Amino acid sequence: MDLISLLTIPLFSGAIGYATNWTGVWMLFHPLRFRGFRLPGLAPLAKLLPRRVQQVPGVMVGGVGWQGIIPSRAAKMGSIAVDKGIAKVGSARDFYDQLDREALAEHVLASAREEIHELVERVMVREHPQLWRDLPPRLRARIHRRVEEQLPEVIPEVVDEIGDNIDQLLDPKLMVIRHIEAHPELANKVFGAVGDKELKLIINLGFVFGFVFGIPVAVLTAVLGSPLVLLVCGPIVGWVTNWLAILMIFEPVTPRKVGPFTLHGMFLRRQHEASDVYAHVVADDIVTVHNIAVELLHGVRADKTRVVIANALRPAVDRAAGPLLPAVRLAVGPREYDAIREGVAAESVEHTITPMTDPEFNRRQARQLHALFVERMRELPPADFSEMMRSAMREDEWLLLAHGAVLGVIGGLLHLAVFG
Repeated sequence: MDLISLLTIPLFSGAIGYATNWTGVWMLFHPLRFRGFRLPGLAPLAKLLPRRVQQVPGVMVGGVGWQGIIPSRAAKMGSIAVDKGIAKVGSARDFYDQLDREALAEHVLASAREEIHELVERVMVREHPQLWRDLPPRLRARIHRRVEEQLPEVIPEVVDEIGDNIDQLLDPKLMVIRHIEAHPELANKVFGAVGDKELKLIINLGFVFGFVFGIPVAVLTAVLGSPLVLLVCGPIVGWVTNWLAILMIFEPVTPRKVGPFTLHGMFLRRQHEASDVYAHVVADDIVTVHNIAVELLHGVRADKTRVVIANALRPAVDRAAGPLLPAVRLAVGPREYDAIREGVAAESVEHTITPMTDPEFNRRQARQLHALFVERMRELPPADFSEMMRSAMREDEWLLLAHGAVLGVIGGLLHLAVFG
């Protein structure tokens, strides 16, 4: 090979290293949804492949195409986000205790006042229509007023009752998994935002390492006098380049002195800063009052939530009847009265929880949750903090390394095609 061909080998190697790491990072997050062709006939064949190969996005769905590694495993990424991060920060009770219960009660009360009148009307018409129609308007108005007068007392009781039982009513892990599975872009946001600087560094190190390793490849090519050395060394360079970049991000977990130098994983050096980014994403988009409310009402333990709230509301119906309670029970009959009380309590559950989904209220409450996440994340041991990000990549590191090797071969072929 001539001198120009040899001198361009490090440049080609650096360019391929950069392209390898850029596309490797892109493959982690994009595309958000599967892009390609789904071929049902491939599904049975895919099961014959090794398990690790079956897990490659595209193969595992019996199709030809690609989906970002992280969004393709949104449920698993949600589980990782909890096990390696959120669960280490606090429990369901810790999260609920960060909320301003007084503000929460006031917000629910303000919303309930607008709807409680209609709720009482609906239940009474359904459970005892004739009696309700026969009551004088002034007496009906008095009943409405009595119910509304009980709200300032009963709503704080309900808020506290939820808090006292929150560990039995809310499973943060299931909540996060359900939410991230429904919104895979959040998995990208969690791992992409927290590791943004490290991911950019991986891309840039691709060029640096590719260029450096390209020098001995050029020397070896000159010594052996065969351009085919590129086809052998190209995949090795591509593999090692990616491996070193990933290693520098996460290792060593604890600072290690080597002569005048201190070696420490680059991601771990940013624990203080990255904790703030992580806290923002989690508090603003994942562990929110809105998501807690949705999980309480519609999650796997929703039936327990409804029982707890209904139990807290039933006495309010009796208090609303006041001194007239015995007369009311006698007039409508004990069974009918119990049905009315049960109907008001059961239907009030939705009106108690739904106001918690208000976006503006969520933004105000997110500040308390953010403060908790920042403080606890910064206190995590370095090994736990590293696992939060590393675990999202570890299972698929082989795929990124293999990707580097393949592009190394392509780079060698391109160099041969251009310079012979």
